[in-house]
Amino acid sequence: MGQIQVTKTPIEGLYVIEPVIHGDNRGYFMETYNQKDMAEVGLNMTFVQDNQSMSVKGVLRGLHFQKQYPQGKLVRVIRGKVFDVAVDLRTGSETYGKWYGTELTEENNKQFYISEGFAHGFLVLSDFAEFCYKVTDFYHPEDEGGLAWNDPDIGIEWPEIVGKYQGTASAEGYRMADGTKLNLSEKDQKWLCMKEQL
Repeated sequence: MGQIQVTKTPIEGLYVIEPVIHGDNRGYFMETYNQKDMAEVGLNMTFVQDNQSMSVKGVLRGLHFQKQYPQGKLVRVIRGKVFDVAVDLRTGSETYGKWYGTELTEENNKQFYISEGFAHGFLVLSDFAEFCYKVTDFYHPEDEGGLAWNDPDIGIEWPEIVGKYQGTASAEGYRMADGTKLNLSEKDQKWLCMKEQL
């Protein structure tokens, strides 16, 4: 033990994990995942797949979830900077519909563990970002769901985004503070608000 520091967030089921970094004039070493360390702090998930993506500044991916096969996710950034968000979709939860966000960067080496039952998304704040994540279930395309990233009832405070809600998840009319166009997939611009579907 002692290779990670785990911080509980105000929403049960969401954890910020910081690894111990061993560095000297040659560089550094850190454990990005250790099953024993996770189990010692009560995180007993089993991962079945690792994923990696690259996105440019202004890309917003999300908010995604799986309906019948929910995934727990351990996410981190190996290059660049993102604002990572989870929204509680667990029926009966005291924090149902609430969100939590944290900045993940190549400098802070933080990881964010999102338990099953949350929608997830992130916004790229650097020129580009490489994003890695481990998941507890496989991706089932037919089971995918999503929420409007700008749902006013959820009220996510995305950093550096300028624009006003126009009644849909469209990126039209939004931009980053430096003028970079907000960039969402066609699919992510069609998700509905939470009260319209859940």
